[in-house]
Amino acid sequence: MTTPTDYTPPRVWTWDQANGGKFASINRPIAGPTHDKVLPVGKHPLQLYSLATPNGVKVTVMLEELLALGHTGAEYDAWLIRIQEGDQFGSGFVEVNPNSKIPALMDRSGPEPVRVFESGAILLYLAEKFGALLPTGAKKAECLSWLFWQMGSAPYLGGGFGHFYAYAPSKMEYPINRFAMEAKRQMDVLNRRLAESRFLAGDDYSIADIAVWPWYGALAKGQIYEAGEFLSVHEYTHVIRWADEIAQRPAARRGRMVNRTWGPLDTQLHERHDASDFDTRTQDKLVG
Repeated sequence: MTTPTDYTPPRVWTWDQANGGKFASINRPIAGPTHDKVLPVGKHPLQLYSLATPNGVKVTVMLEELLALGHTGAEYDAWLIRIQEGDQFGSGFVEVNPNSKIPALMDRSGPEPVRVFESGAILLYLAEKFGALLPTGAKKAECLSWLFWQMGSAPYLGGGFGHFYAYAPSKMEYPINRFAMEAKRQMDVLNRRLAESRFLAGDDYSIADIAVWPWYGALAKGQIYEAGEFLSVHEYTHVIRWADEIAQRPAARRGRMVNRTWGPLDTQLHERHDASDFDTRTQDKLVG
């Protein structure tokens, strides 16, 4: 292993605003808003403020799946939050999510608005609200176990492996090796489960799959961090089978497009306010 540059931590840490690589401009050690900005509100009961990162995709897939099941109350407006520009630090967004992370949801269907933040909490809230995509009994326990597995595991994949492999200002052998090992261990956990079960909670698709797919399905298909070859993702054949099956679901394909600002223009729907937007308001049509 290459010998790293020695670093002795100071007795008291202080913030170096220039440090932090790609995300230095939006990372800071304090919470709260940086500017006043009121969030827009559309015509539907559910107002989503998000971006099509894996955590954002979870919620848009969930909403599109609910609509596909006939739950008309799941109609929603999806507003774009450009995190690289600091939209998540606007006063209105911080009121919905004091943690300043996407996604954030406001449910305006009742007499008083209800805020929900953290992607796993939003999935569980919507599943219970509409009585869908959440099994009962022992299978519910299995579903929630995998849901919370994802919430606890993905930071090691994203903030750990993804950051040091793809985004850090320099390549450092120790953290890349450390988090590559953990990413592969997590993929092996999933692969073993999916070798014995069609979906994570059993035979039926659930919020567990919706939570895990945008992270680990994308990794298995080599779609994030350009790390497929490095992590030998072809080894995880059961994860790939599962990821491909979910990717064929029309609601999953639609959900992945919402609040997306990169990739082919026909896969980008910056904001979603009506089901017809998928046909009329993707970026290829707006630019054209």
